[in-house]
Amino acid sequence: MTSKSQEQSISPKRVLLPAGLGTTFSLLGDSALYTVLPTHTIEAGIELNQVGIILSINRFVRLLLNSVAGVAYDHSPRRRLFLASLLIGVISTVFYAVSQGFWSLFLGRILWGLAWSGIWVGGSTIILDITHYENRGRWTGYYQIWFYLGGVLGAVISGVATDWLGYTPMLWIAAALGMMGWLVSFIFLPETRHDQKEEFSSQHRNNNTNYLSNPTVLLAAFLHGGNRFASAGVLSATFALLVQDYIIHTDVVLGVATLTGLLSGFRMIVSMTASPLVGILSDRVGNRWMTILVMLLLCGVSMILIVEESWLLFFMGIILASMTTGGLQTLTTAVDGDEVSSAQRGKAISILYTSGDLGSAIGPIVAYALLPTIGLRGVYWICAGLFFIGMPITLWQARTKLVQ
Repeated sequence: MTSKSQEQSISPKRVLLPAGLGTTFSLLGDSALYTVLPTHTIEAGIELNQVGIILSINRFVRLLLNSVAGVAYDHSPRRRLFLASLLIGVISTVFYAVSQGFWSLFLGRILWGLAWSGIWVGGSTIILDITHYENRGRWTGYYQIWFYLGGVLGAVISGVATDWLGYTPMLWIAAALGMMGWLVSFIFLPETRHDQKEEFSSQHRNNNTNYLSNPTVLLAAFLHGGNRFASAGVLSATFALLVQDYIIHTDVVLGVATLTGLLSGFRMIVSMTASPLVGILSDRVGNRWMTILVMLLLCGVSMILIVEESWLLFFMGIILASMTTGGLQTLTTAVDGDEVSSAQRGKAISILYTSGDLGSAIGPIVAYALLPTIGLRGVYWICAGLFFIGMPITLWQARTKLVQ
């Protein structure tokens, strides 16, 4: 196994700040739509039954573009592609602000799909470039902090700004902040592609020849897809409806958008805290799959608690879901770095995130389609089942790693 003292020529700290800030500010517009669009369809000029399509179309776009981004990052300078992706993300938020009606908003979401393929595949590949097996969980988790910070800021800023200033002014604020994130990355982000090193433990070296034939990589992609279906698909797209339902049956006096934004922000803060801790735990245990197994169990339980008719159980479920879905996202990303050579990391990450985008893309559509028949409770029980289904094969994988 690679020694912890082995140094990278570029410090992870030098890369994490500009890549992280760029990622955070790029997410503000996207997070804003998830927070306020379900309850502000009139201002957006769309119907409620079109919300699921608007919130999902960018992910369908990424199903086609993630692989392209992965190939591009494996053959071109990382920095150049990452900066171009951030700029396209800013343009997409401008489209949200000027849109009035389904098709213009639809086009903005297509642009965001293009942008996020480049940002997320590229940012994760950059982090894998400057880490090794024994610290990859930690630094992958740290990068996830910036991802969730974007969700926190987007949820809180959009919720409060919408109630105070209005829907459109809020989106212009998000676009301006996105441009600030691009500027920070432009000034400070170094190139990492030529810094790649083969730093794998001996038990992983034989698995690096072909990522598509590696069952560990494919299992990580399957679990990531289910996780994103439940967390980024169903939960994010229906969270405003959950909050609205609880407000109707309680004496809460805050606006739906404000309370949704505050609770969404709290959820992201919990994920921010848990992701690096879970990554560090997996580094110390030396078997990421055993940690993944625990995450799957707790994820399933959290989905059940969220739809119980109690503020206390709802709040407990949100905390647990935030901790475990974020941790699971960190670990599946780190697995790709462990199992795949540096020359194929962009492609492997694109497979992982394509699975995640498929899950998150169909999540809102499935949720809103099933709401009239089985309600929110039934939808969340389906999510719980997806996590439980993944446990047996994960247990087998964990035991396999223990005997290697």
